[in-house]
Amino acid sequence: MVRPPLSENRSMKILNNAKAGGYAVPGMCCYNIESIIATVKAAEAARSPAMVLLFPWAIQYAGDALVKAAAEAAHSASVPVSLHLDHCQTPELVRRAADIEDGFDSIMCDMSHYEKEENLKLTAELVQYCHERGIAAEAEPGRIEGGEDGVAETADLEGLLTTPEEAEEFVNTGIDMLAPAFGNVHGEYGPRGIQLEYDRLQSINEKVGERVRLVLHGADPFDEEIFRKCMAGGVTKVNINKGMNNHYARVQAEMQGKPLTSVIEAGTNAMQEAIEKYMHWLGSAGKA
Repeated sequence: MVRPPLSENRSMKILNNAKAGGYAVPGMCCYNIESIIATVKAAEAARSPAMVLLFPWAIQYAGDALVKAAAEAAHSASVPVSLHLDHCQTPELVRRAADIEDGFDSIMCDMSHYEKEENLKLTAELVQYCHERGIAAEAEPGRIEGGEDGVAETADLEGLLTTPEEAEEFVNTGIDMLAPAFGNVHGEYGPRGIQLEYDRLQSINEKVGERVRLVLHGADPFDEEIFRKCMAGGVTKVNINKGMNNHYARVQAEMQGKPLTSVIEAGTNAMQEAIEKYMHWLGSAGKA
């Protein structure tokens, strides 16, 4: 399906509607066709918009094949579903991904492992490259600690919390989505537990929230109450990884030795059930 112009970008239409409606949309981190299908089925069952998220690993592993399959599944859904590339961490990979014809609707140009000035410079260049191809762009001011499967870890780099002033600098690069660091962590939260600075998120939202959509990373262990607080701070896109994929791994373990098709179908169903729960928590169910 042909990618629409930037003014009709699928990801931004989904997130702009979420902001107007006071809800958030789940961005499901997918590694295989089962998780992609589960996301689309959940969206259709819950009548919810959704975003399928791939990592650059998908391209390194399978070339364009998984991207094309995900785009076909997302864009042929009976409800709005877009395809997003998360944590694309080199300029070369961003350009490689953006050049896949009618593939991604949006790309996270994640240059957060560079120092701030280089991050800003590269982000501005890559945003322009994406926009010229009708692709919306996300960036990460500051640095969210930790790592997740398929993403180069920043565990050896200091986590840097986002300030409203930094958020403004990144908005000036032309980005459409901004992922603030306000105590959220990729992967495990560890002994200190979840310690989010909601006041920081709110101040960022007051500064730039009318011009970009805010994205929540590191949300796997969060409950409905935390999501509500983040949504009150302007978040419209919530990335979910283990909250879906752990259910697939559990089913594989429980059904070891069973016919492969039944394992695949049961795993897909388990993921779909988990995704629908998030759609209800985030208020997106029934909005499509």
